[in-house]
Amino acid sequence: MRNSRRLSQLFCFVILTCLSFNLHSQEVPEAIGQWDLEVQMGDQWLPSWLEVKQSGSKALVGHYVSYAGSARPISEVHFKDKLVSFSIPPQWIGTQYMMFTGTVNGDAMEGNLLDHSGMPHAFRGVRAPKLLYPEPEKWSKPRTLLKANTLDGWKVPEGSAINQWFVKDGVLTSPASGANLMTEEKFMDFKLQIEFRFPEHSNSGVYLRGRYEVQVEDSYGKEPSSVYLGGVYGFLTPNENVAKKAGEWQTYDITLVGRRVTVVANGKTIIHQQIIPGITGGALDSKEGEPGPIYLQGDHGPVEYRNITIATPEGQM
Repeated sequence: MRNSRRLSQLFCFVILTCLSFNLHSQEVPEAIGQWDLEVQMGDQWLPSWLEVKQSGSKALVGHYVSYAGSARPISEVHFKDKLVSFSIPPQWIGTQYMMFTGTVNGDAMEGNLLDHSGMPHAFRGVRAPKLLYPEPEKWSKPRTLLKANTLDGWKVPEGSAINQWFVKDGVLTSPASGANLMTEEKFMDFKLQIEFRFPEHSNSGVYLRGRYEVQVEDSYGKEPSSVYLGGVYGFLTPNENVAKKAGEWQTYDITLVGRRVTVVANGKTIIHQQIIPGITGGALDSKEGEPGPIYLQGDHGPVEYRNITIATPEGQM
C-alpha cells in the first residue's frame, strides 16, 4: 500500500513537471504586449491602444482603448502566423461589433478594422515603451502654469471648437461644454497640483501628458470607480472615494514618473505608485514615450480650475 502511494505521488510529480516544462518552453506569441496604435479617420490618425496577454496555457485575452471611451476587455484574441484578430461590442458609439485584424512584424503592427458603424479604417502602431524607472532624487521648485487674467501659455487643440475658456482673478473657467484646453509647454515626469470646482452632474478631466485622464466628475457618495473622481479613466480605481459635494473646491496632487502615478485627492492618497497600462480614451496621441501637455477636458460640462502649479525633475524640462 505504501509503495503504491509512493508510485502514485511519483507519477503525479512527473506529469506536473512535464506540464510545467511544456508551458514554459512554448514560444511566447509575438502579439503579447501593449501596443500604441493610430487609427485613420479621414485625413486624421486618431490614438488607440491594445493590450494582449496570456490567460492560462493557451488562451489570449486583452484590453482595447478606442479614440473615445474607456478601456474595454477582450474575451478572446486570436493569433496565428503573425495575424492577430478579435471583436468587441460597442460602448458609446455605433451598434455593431468592432472587427480588428492586424499583422505583427516584430515591434510593429498594422492592419484594418471595421468600426462600430461598420466603416473600415486602417491602423498602424508600435510596441509601447516600458517607461518603468526610479523616481528622481530632486525636484524643481513648483511654478505656476496659470496667470491671473490671461490664457497665455494655454491653447485649444488644432481643429477644436471655438475657445470658451477664460481666466479671471486666477480662476480658469469653462462656462459650458466646448473645446478642451492644453498647455503650450510639454512635460515628461512631474508633480502637478491643481484645484477644481464644478456644478452638479458636470464632468471634466485632467490629462497627464495629454494621454492619461484623471477623472474630475460629480461623484460624491458613490462607490470608488475608475470612471469617477480620482480614477485613471477605465484603468485605475481609487482606494476610496474622497469626492466633495459639487460646488466645493477640491484638490489634486499628482505625481507621474514614467508609467507610475500617485494621486492625492483632497489631502488623501487614493492611488499610490500604480502603473498606468496605456492611454485613455480622448488622448491627444498615443506616443507614450514622448513628453506631453497638461490637457483639461472642457467638452463635458462647466468646470473651473485654479492654483495650477508644476514641479519637474531637476535637469529635466
